[in-house]
Amino acid sequence: MFVLARALTYSTLFVAFLLVLLPARLLAWSGIVAPATIGPLELAGLAIAAAGAGVCIWCILAFATLGRGTPAPFDPPRRLVVRGPYRFVRNPMYLGAAAALAGAAVYYRSSSLLAYAGIFLVVLHVFVLAYEEPTLARTFGSDYDAYRARVRRWLPRLRPSAR
Repeated sequence: MFVLARALTYSTLFVAFLLVLLPARLLAWSGIVAPATIGPLELAGLAIAAAGAGVCIWCILAFATLGRGTPAPFDPPRRLVVRGPYRFVRNPMYLGAAAALAGAAVYYRSSSLLAYAGIFLVVLHVFVLAYEEPTLARTFGSDYDAYRARVRRWLPRLRPSAR
């Protein structure tokens, strides 16, 4: 139960800063406010954002329950997580966060927020290549190598891994 509390705490701080505070500042700086009416485009944006948030929550729960750790690099899972959303892609939490940002961009009709989502993904890609994958390879060895051979980094295969 303590690992779940840690995972939720760290994730809340991450979400609050990178997915709420910075985008809110960007919107305020751009002069963009919430739409006066909710139409089909705004509903689509909300659906995309909710789906992205749902993927993130699923990932956090998988880290805590299956991996016995958190998404934070300083308190990582003790076991390699290859089930749940991690059966489809190796970085579903990052994709979920980017989807939540993209959904907000659609909702607000904000190209600057959409650009932020793109920059967010580029920065995460560099982080994954430079830190996360080498760390996982050192920590989990051949298990991670086998997982990496089965599951793509960003784009899912048509048939996900059965494991």
